[in-house]
Amino acid sequence: MSDMPRVLILCTGNSCRSHLAEGFLRSVAGDLLDVCSAGSVPAGYVHPLAVRAMAEIGIDLSGHQSKHLNEFLDLPVETVITVCGKADQVCPMFPGQVNRHHFPFDDPAHAEGNEEEQLAVFRRVRDEISAVFGAYAAGRRDALGGTSA
Repeated sequence: MSDMPRVLILCTGNSCRSHLAEGFLRSVAGDLLDVCSAGSVPAGYVHPLAVRAMAEIGIDLSGHQSKHLNEFLDLPVETVITVCGKADQVCPMFPGQVNRHHFPFDDPAHAEGNEEEQLAVFRRVRDEISAVFGAYAAGRRDALGGTSA
């Protein structure tokens, strides 16, 4: 178990947004934070277009798995970040939880059109998540007196 503060990113299905955020935050602040994700109603898979969109920016999600938030109920969680409204509404308190944030993003799993049009939505949401979680990581790094990644 890590001594780093655990950040748990929640969405409903734990197939897209939470994995995009987990992968990105881990890539920029994994030296400071233990980053995990889960869902209130896990889909049971990580969306292939999420994996593909992140691979385009050098982040590998291929080993990620869809998990239920109950897996974390007995673990110390310092910060919970919800990335969809439904997860925000059902979010329980976790042991040791100090912070809670809600950063809502569109669900790219509901994108319509052909694969390229759907991928464009995944890229847009990925880039929005990167901007928000990049700023979050920079703030955490500053608060901890760390240096840039």
